[in-house]
Order: sequence, then structure tokens, then C-alpha cells
Amino acid sequence: MYLGLLISLIASALLGYRVISSVPPLLHTPLMSGMNALSGIIVIGALTAYANSPAGARLWTGLAITAAMINLVGGFWVTDRMLRMFHRQDENGAEQERS
Repeated sequence: MYLGLLISLIASALLGYRVISSVPPLLHTPLMSGMNALSGIIVIGALTAYANSPAGARLWTGLAITAAMINLVGGFWVTDRMLRMFHRQDENGAEQERS
């Protein structure tokens, strides 16, 4: 059982690296937004695993939920900061989108 999980982990890591490294820099921001959506799905999966886990495993699933939420919130925060770089302020201090 553990060997199959290890092979799956290694294969997904190599495939993910290959896919991400082939993305042109112009598409990094939309890719980050898509990854944030996937992180949200992972949180839902972790909550489902928490609800169906035995009492001894709830600590680990709780830590997984916490890590996934940190990843989700941090991803949206970084994406928001990146998108704010494309806004400028007018004379009144209000932000305007660059054209």
C-alpha cells in the first residue's frame, strides 16, 4: 500500500514540475489563480477526510486542513498583491486600472 502511495507521490511531483516549468512567464498569474482554486478543493477533501477519520487520525487531518488553509489564503493574498501592481492611483488616491 505504501509503495503505491510513494510511487504516486513521486510521479505527481515529476509531472507537476514538468508542466509548471513549461508555462511561459506571461501566464504565471492566471496559473496561480487556478492553483488557488485547486487549493480550495483540497481543503474540501481534507474536511471530508476529517469527518470520516478515526479519533487518532484527527490530529493529522486537522494539521492538513490548517496547512491547506494557509496555502489557500496565502495564494489569494499573493495573487491580489501581484494584481495591485497593475493599478495606479489618481490625484485623489483612488486606484485606477492601467490601460
